[in-house]
Amino acid sequence: MAVTMELITKLRNLTSAGLMDCKKALAETDGDIEAAVEILRKKGQAVAAKREDRDAAEGCALAKNEGTFAAIVALNCETDFVAKNAGFVGLTEQILDAAVAARCESKEALEALTIDGRSIKDLIVEEIGKTGEKMEIGAYEWISAPSTTSYNHPGNHLATIVGFNQENVDYQIGRDVAMQVAAMNPVAVNRESVPAHIVESERNVAIDKTKEELVKKAVDAALKKAGINPNLCDSEAHIESNTAKGWLTAEEAERAREIIAKTSEEKAANLPAQMIENIANGRVGKFFKESCLMEQESIKDATVTIGQFLDKASKGLVAVEFKRVNLNKD
Repeated sequence: MAVTMELITKLRNLTSAGLMDCKKALAETDGDIEAAVEILRKKGQAVAAKREDRDAAEGCALAKNEGTFAAIVALNCETDFVAKNAGFVGLTEQILDAAVAARCESKEALEALTIDGRSIKDLIVEEIGKTGEKMEIGAYEWISAPSTTSYNHPGNHLATIVGFNQENVDYQIGRDVAMQVAAMNPVAVNRESVPAHIVESERNVAIDKTKEELVKKAVDAALKKAGINPNLCDSEAHIESNTAKGWLTAEEAERAREIIAKTSEEKAANLPAQMIENIANGRVGKFFKESCLMEQESIKDATVTIGQFLDKASKGLVAVEFKRVNLNKD
């Protein structure tokens, strides 16, 4: 059977494959459209196998919400060129729509879905066949709450979803909070939901930093009392460098080393425990304010926190959960 332009166009419309690929597939199957589709699908599977060890670091991350459910799907590929391709973005949207419609609560449940009778895996393999790049679902996040919102940052690399404790949250209010999550990358909704290991790590860092500062303060005072500029002695490398430049004499350098060693040891052995605890608590509190969504200053109005912003919009309104997917490095 002759391969006509009409058949090639029909096959291309069905698969979005290249003209020459469609022509070859139809020639192999003597004009059988269904068989040609299968050949093009197998071609995609072959490309997928060849690309298995490649890094799919680019892609498209999109978010969507419907009523009480919201989700983010990130479909990964190898290059930014493919990530911006309309067919690739369209496939990501298809997968996301299916996930939200089915209220999928895991990546495995998402991958088990079918769209128009075809598995998501087959649709991805088909897209691989068109582009020649490795593709995979890199991330799937979801939220269920009385009301939800979503935000897609321009470029399709960053997407967020947020859940609230009240129904029918105003669209703009929800969007502003979702944009806050995108811009400020909070660790948790509130300080109570920050993982214990993160709080412990921040507290240990705060305590160590406070101790270092108290020791340094004592050392600086001792150096000044001896008539030596502390700024010239803040490290051994600086002492050596400043001695070579003539800013410190050899005697001053040696005296500075003695003062630093003696004062550091004495101060470290007699640090005020309660003061350290108070300063460390203050630093952990600052961490909460910077890292917890409800305590962060609003990016739209620095005079209020997100918690105050939401309570003003509707008494008792709070964010209860959020998810954030960023294909770029934060």
